Amino acid sequence: MNTDLTEGSITKSMIIFALPLIFGNMLQQLYNVVDTYIVGQFLGASSLAGVGASYSIVTFITSLILGLCMGAGVLFSMLFGAKKYHEMKNSFFVSFIFIGIVSLVIMFLSLMFIDPLLNFMNIPENIYKLTKDYLIVIFWGIFFTFLYNYFASLLRALGDSKTPLLFLGVSTICNIVLDILFVLYVSKDVRSVAYATVISQAISAISMIIYSFYKKHEYIPQKDNIYFDKAIFNKFISYSLLTCIQQSVMNFGIMLVQGIVNSFGVDVIAGFSTAVKIDTFAYMPVQDFGNAFSTFIAQNSGAKKEDRVKKGLTTATMISIIFCILISIVIFMFAGELMMIFLKAKEVKAINVGIQYLRIEGACYIGIGILFLWYGFYRGIGKPFISVVLTVISLGVRVVLSYTLSQVPSIGVLGIWWSIPIGWFLADMTGLIYYRYKIASHKSLSFFS
Repeated sequence: MNTDLTEGSITKSMIIFALPLIFGNMLQQLYNVVDTYIVGQFLGASSLAGVGASYSIVTFITSLILGLCMGAGVLFSMLFGAKKYHEMKNSFFVSFIFIGIVSLVIMFLSLMFIDPLLNFMNIPENIYKLTKDYLIVIFWGIFFTFLYNYFASLLRALGDSKTPLLFLGVSTICNIVLDILFVLYVSKDVRSVAYATVISQAISAISMIIYSFYKKHEYIPQKDNIYFDKAIFNKFISYSLLTCIQQSVMNFGIMLVQGIVNSFGVDVIAGFSTAVKIDTFAYMPVQDFGNAFSTFIAQNSGAKKEDRVKKGLTTATMISIIFCILISIVIFMFAGELMMIFLKAKEVKAINVGIQYLRIEGACYIGIGILFLWYGFYRGIGKPFISVVLTVISLGVRVVLSYTLSQVPSIGVLGIWWSIPIGWFLADMTGLIYYRYKIASHKSLSFFS
């Protein structure tokens, strides 16, 4: 079912469209939660640190592909909102070929340069092999990551956010079952966890392709849509390249921070890695709401409905603020209990590190919630460069403060934790200032073209 987000109640349409994205990403994060739980409980703290140290590397590399797919999705949404279906199908063909080639190149480069990458990340010697073994398997599955996210972007651009959720649910169940089978009955090794993840991703990707060609065939390119259109390609590049840069800058900054954390030893790595999984799961709904909001903005931008765009921003901001306040209270109160789910009681230092991180950073989720809305807003109106600027501010501040403050003996890792919300709030203020002086006062619909 396709949803036209240019009509009807703004609040209702955004929430209904966002809910499947939120549940879908919750299932996707369940991959990481299940991996963390099984590795922590059955393979030990060293294996958990090895898998955890790889998290930011995998996130950074896949963010390049995800950014391209998100940019393509913005273009699909605009053309769908403008009812330019021929151009939309041509953009599908052009972007699929381009992103597919890029994904293969990324996959082989990642495998080729895995050792320099691990050295750059300051991976401790005692978990180096564990991290490398895990990453080799994950890297071979990069192309499946592209296929799933590309077709998910297409369906969401059409207003169908439920189908990606369905197939992701099947994939998550497979991942849980395979994790248990592989780790407990095949091989007690981090590679077993990686194989389970890749196989599950392949299942969701192939299922999405079959569904798209069978149920959405009217939006799949036909013979008269399969050609290279320079104008369409340039539009795709203008959205996707900047969105890709934004995603990669964001995750490169996170990877740099992970490198600093790695220098504090295995206990800190294990505690931080576990807390990040909890953290990501906690604020993930506002991230997905921001992505849904971007589709809402893109469709209405394509339809030239400026008033609806501005009202949507106000509504989305209120929803995000309320959720962030509630989830911050929960994380602050139950940080210890959440850490104990993944780590054994004897891992006292790692648990305390995670609690400290969650109670500092987790109290400030309102900052990241608003930032995700700015990202989605500026992508949706065709200004992805502003999203890049906000990302550079947020991550630049985080990296600089993390490196500076963590070197002060009396501060240490506390400096890393505090640098995160400081970066969020500075980026939020920048997004607000740009909106007030460059957008809110603008009178012409042509601004959104």
